[in-house]
Amino acid sequence: MCYLAGWHNRGDRKNSFMAPKKAKKKTEGGAGSNVFSMFDQSQIQEFKEAFTIMDQNRDGFIDKNDLRDTFAALGRLNVKNEELEAMVKEAPGPINFTVFLTMFGEKLKGTDPEETILHAFKIFDVEGKGFLKADFIKERLMTQADRFSEEEIKQMFTAFPPDVRGNLDYKNLCYVITHGDEKD
Repeated sequence: MCYLAGWHNRGDRKNSFMAPKKAKKKTEGGAGSNVFSMFDQSQIQEFKEAFTIMDQNRDGFIDKNDLRDTFAALGRLNVKNEELEAMVKEAPGPINFTVFLTMFGEKLKGTDPEETILHAFKIFDVEGKGFLKADFIKERLMTQADRFSEEEIKQMFTAFPPDVRGNLDYKNLCYVITHGDEKD
């Protein structure tokens, strides 16, 4: 389910390429007993709007049929049943708004700090320029550790296109992954 909002969980990797612009952690603490305390009112309203869009049949719960309809509305018609089942199984039970918000809270809590992500990119940026060649990044992401698929690479470069020289501004990418909106 979180794939629709841009977090497709493959193991420990969280892809935040299309995170809602204001989906930021309010505190560094855990979810505690009240997931609503993790977010400010405007963030909760944005999540409520996203939930309402995804709850296609308006029954107050998101299920496989709602996900299929949401994907169709986004132009993706060939979603496999197994993929939908895996998304729904991420939840501990029926997905009402509180469960939906809790799932996002857990995803946000699991995001690495900006400095950690920056450091990973800086290892390859020996000249300290703040950017890397997109082809180099693509090759590394598709061949190392938890490999990205061609679709995930395409999704990343759609959300964060390289400049005209083929460079990827990894500092801005890290900022967006951890803060949710671009630097001015």
